Amino acid sequence: MIRGLDRLVGAVQRNCDIADARHAGDLTLCTYLLEMRELYRWERGMGFAFEPPRAELGEWLARREALWESLEGQAFAALSIGETRFEPFAVDEINAALASEGLLYSAGFGRLGRAQFHLGELVREERRGELRVLVGGREHARDLGSAPAALRGSTAYVRQESFRRWLWERFETWAARKPEGAMRATLAAYGFDRDAPAAIERMVEGETETLILHELGELGAGRELGTEWEALYTTHDAPRVELVLRALRDNLADCLVTLPALIERGAAPSIHFWFASFDGLRSELFPRLGSAYRAWCDGDSRPLRDAVAVGGEHWRRVCRQVLAIARARADFDQALARLVASPAIRF
Repeated sequence: MIRGLDRLVGAVQRNCDIADARHAGDLTLCTYLLEMRELYRWERGMGFAFEPPRAELGEWLARREALWESLEGQAFAALSIGETRFEPFAVDEINAALASEGLLYSAGFGRLGRAQFHLGELVREERRGELRVLVGGREHARDLGSAPAALRGSTAYVRQESFRRWLWERFETWAARKPEGAMRATLAAYGFDRDAPAAIERMVEGETETLILHELGELGAGRELGTEWEALYTTHDAPRVELVLRALRDNLADCLVTLPALIERGAAPSIHFWFASFDGLRSELFPRLGSAYRAWCDGDSRPLRDAVAVGGEHWRRVCRQVLAIARARADFDQALARLVASPAIRF
């Protein structure tokens, strides 16, 4: 293992803490408390089902918030590997230096411009056409709300430990009321009723492929929409605007790659899983897809195939319309809101 690993882990974790100090206040109270509980479990190596004592968790939370307060205004620090120092966002160079050590590093900007950092074990690397896929396992450093997968340039970072914890959170949320629908079907397909921890492991392995397919779709959508679309995230930084932009691009990406691949493979558990996460604005804008899924559950796959095929053209057209609005209108935020409110955009 790399000499000075503890020092590297500490430096990456410090950048994670600085990022949390900047952005934790952006979360809703409910999301904040759930993510803090999960960070506490991860930091102490606790199992998913372990419920931290309330007093102990409260004391830890107060200490963490005090740490964040002390880090306010600090810049992200460079990382040292051997005798070489790297800027914290020099991801390719850092991973090249770590490759022989079986480690994986990621850094970038996620939703609402939030900086994100991570250091963990590298499970495998593979190629999917233009896409380089790096799959990570046990994590040594992480921040709040760690995304299970992210696309940086033409590289997809899939974080299986974060994915595992995200799946357990979804399971806990569902188990509170146990509603019918896609999540119940997903859990049944993976045998949660027999052994929930073992089912989580099967889901991590099985649905890592679904994450990769989505990132392939993101890459394809990015190629079609170009850098002009990416620039919209920073030039129009209102949270609602970014939420809309990401929902539109996600719908395009999944119609281009994810859903066609899952349907073609007949991957029933993964189709249930995908629809278990199909919610919020993505679902609101694409009601036909929800109806098609219900028909698919009843044994008729044709509406789902048709919705995906025609949906790809629809979302491509809508995204191009958004780009045209951005070029022509000074009041982009308001024009986008009117477009989203229009029945014509829904499909």
